[in-house]
Amino acid sequence: MQSNRNNESEGLKMDNISVLEIFMAGRRVGRMALTPDGLCGFEYDTDWIQTGFSISPYYLHLKPGLIMAKRDPFSGNFGVFDDSLPDGWGNLLLDRYLQEKGIDPYKLNILERLSLIGSTGRGALEYRPDKSIATDDEFLDFNRLAKEAEYILESKESAGSVDLLYKYGGSSGGARPKVFAKIDDREWLLKFKATFDPVNVGEIEYNYSLLARECGIRMAETRLFDGRYFGVERFDRTPQGKIHTISAAGLLHANYRIPSLDYSILLKLTLNLTKDMEQVAQMFRLMVFNILISNRDDHAKNFSFQWINGVWKLSPAYDLLPSSGFNGYHTTTINGKGEPTFSDIIAVASEAGITKQRATQIIEEVSEKCMKARMSKITVKTT
Repeated sequence: MQSNRNNESEGLKMDNISVLEIFMAGRRVGRMALTPDGLCGFEYDTDWIQTGFSISPYYLHLKPGLIMAKRDPFSGNFGVFDDSLPDGWGNLLLDRYLQEKGIDPYKLNILERLSLIGSTGRGALEYRPDKSIATDDEFLDFNRLAKEAEYILESKESAGSVDLLYKYGGSSGGARPKVFAKIDDREWLLKFKATFDPVNVGEIEYNYSLLARECGIRMAETRLFDGRYFGVERFDRTPQGKIHTISAAGLLHANYRIPSLDYSILLKLTLNLTKDMEQVAQMFRLMVFNILISNRDDHAKNFSFQWINGVWKLSPAYDLLPSSGFNGYHTTTINGKGEPTFSDIIAVASEAGITKQRATQIIEEVSEKCMKARMSKITVKTT
């Protein structure tokens, strides 16, 4: 597929974009425009309706005609497209980058921000006009990138730091600094230390990724680069092409910045989308793991689904490490509780159609592995 990605040498120009076209694997999915008061209106392409699929089953039904977004929770955007936009670190980086180019980031609308993502975003959706400037070049000086990220977080000036980091990670989400790296023709996401992270945060997340795999949780391959930087292979990229990926927040239009989901909803969502009780059990296993390791930053963007070979599947798990949640409690509640008991866990399983016997078996399996990890000091304390 030919790319019309912005050439860095030409400089960044943000013309007024009135219509944004959305593509996937070279095919036009549809187009989107804004109302005068900033609400997105989306319309599927006729050919896509005939042979494609709903890219967002609950909010963008596969049908002709204009579909309008609501104001909340994504400021007039649809959840599936909001997933493409950076947040946290990515937003900080993007705003700094635009300011250095003489562009006021606060004047950009949704279409213009999506055009900056262009063909570099999460999942398989691509946006045209494509104003992205990411590179396919390999860059393996992670120590330099980590140092540049530190400068950005501390609001210090460093020659070329914003340009360099934006080039390698401008479309990334989440709070921690991160970049995309192509290593031996495989695409990776590498994370660096945030301001309040422990020095060995990369080692911590790597160890927990190994523990998750031991606990039967499906993970993409992970590595510890240079002995300190956590890396995970991108599960939305394959040799055959990009995979359409959407978060629970994007699917359900759930506000991921505050508690907006319960695991009972996630389990029902998994069954409704995948029609597969084994994947429901996988989501339950992930819930149990998050509880046992005190991963309380389990917000609605930290669970995703993928369209693979014509069916929806639960994505590999990610962002698994001890962390504080909303006011110290789980951001996604368990049976309505931010601090669940055993009976809450069983109640959630029962509501999703998982028998008490199966639920207890999963709890015991994950508990045993986590206990062995603590005893053998596989994991690293975060304090």
